Amino acid sequence: MLFRSKSKPRDPTRQKCPHNPVHAPVTAIGNIKVLVAPSGFKESLEHQAAADAIEAGILRVIPTATVTKAPLFDGGEGFVEALVSATDGTLQNLTVMGPVRQPVSSHYGFLGGCRPKTAVIEMAAAAGLRLVPPELRDPTSTTTFGVGETIVAALEAGAEEILIGCGDSGTCDAGVGMAQALGVRFYDRDGNDLPRAAGGASLNDLAIIDRKQRHHLLRKVPIHVACNWYNVLCGPEGVARVFGPQKGATASDVDHLARAMDRFASVCSFELGWDIGQAPGSGASGGLGAGLMLIGAQLHPRFDIIMRHLDLDSLLKDCHIVFTAEGSIDFQTPRGKIPAEVAMRAKARGLPMVALAGTIGQGANVNYEVGIDAFASILQRPVTLETAIAEAERLLVESAESAMRMIMIGRWLLYPFDWWGRRSQGLTEVHQNGDPDHQSKG
Repeated sequence: MLFRSKSKPRDPTRQKCPHNPVHAPVTAIGNIKVLVAPSGFKESLEHQAAADAIEAGILRVIPTATVTKAPLFDGGEGFVEALVSATDGTLQNLTVMGPVRQPVSSHYGFLGGCRPKTAVIEMAAAAGLRLVPPELRDPTSTTTFGVGETIVAALEAGAEEILIGCGDSGTCDAGVGMAQALGVRFYDRDGNDLPRAAGGASLNDLAIIDRKQRHHLLRKVPIHVACNWYNVLCGPEGVARVFGPQKGATASDVDHLARAMDRFASVCSFELGWDIGQAPGSGASGGLGAGLMLIGAQLHPRFDIIMRHLDLDSLLKDCHIVFTAEGSIDFQTPRGKIPAEVAMRAKARGLPMVALAGTIGQGANVNYEVGIDAFASILQRPVTLETAIAEAERLLVESAESAMRMIMIGRWLLYPFDWWGRRSQGLTEVHQNGDPDHQSKG
């Protein structure tokens, strides 16, 4: 089972008097089963560390709880290592051009035990935001050239199929750098080659695309892309306007990049024979989705790909409550983000769902409509970004503990006598009908 780990039930470490509604119910619901399925916190907590932190907070409140951890990857950082580990595959290291045109250590992998021979690549390992120093964050100039170099390496190492994960990008070049590394030519109006790996700003001069010299193996090896299906290349919800500011773009940069994406969409659509500007997934990873379509790749909603390797439904069958987490919860979360994807599956089974986040952003209430029952920020007071990143693990532990204590209080309000082991007949009937922890005494 991919990414799955389970904590062993622990004995209670301390007993409180029956009038303390926080610790008294340990013996009553000590067999509660919790599924922890978080994403990571970008540039702060890795996915497994986030799962460990939530588990620690839960066990502070209910030491005998059974916690199953299933950290989820959306195609961004950790995608390759997770799939390679889960399938007993192999990891391949290489050096490629990074997003600011300096060499970076990167990797890709081959899945184990499958045919055809499948290479797995994450774009973040070659062009992720983490690889862009804060002082150099300018998505008008960052490049995906290293992603193309990684694809070349996988092709020439014998890949018969390639799976690419999109996420955590530091670029907005519509995948042109990637395509250049694979031999695709881009010309301006005067018939001159566009500069190599020049970033999204250079696309305003694009006039012609020539794919005739692209790597010959691209015609033989299918490429499947796990991406956010809701991200599109152009328009008011286009990638430059929605994600550009997160990557360091100023207001004028955003306008410049939006025009560049429009220009690329126009020329690319003419080359392909159909309009890609609003194609689902075309805006993934700064428009890399569109560039991958240009070289013949097939895009998929990322959870359609991920769920081939992680049977989340079987984990949901064996739990009472679900916790998830991500760096931010806002109006974009229902558009293919991990908390919403988990929530929809949890709600289909009638399971309560809690989401913890670094920040709660604009329009976050829309997440109640997709199945998240409660969400909260892990921040306890106003702090700098640097402090929040440095203290993220502690904050997540304490936030999970606080959320679990709130849940315990809510349970006490519904079943107060049961907590102390004194059931009335009426409460017994409630438990028999609705309490997942109820065990009939015959």
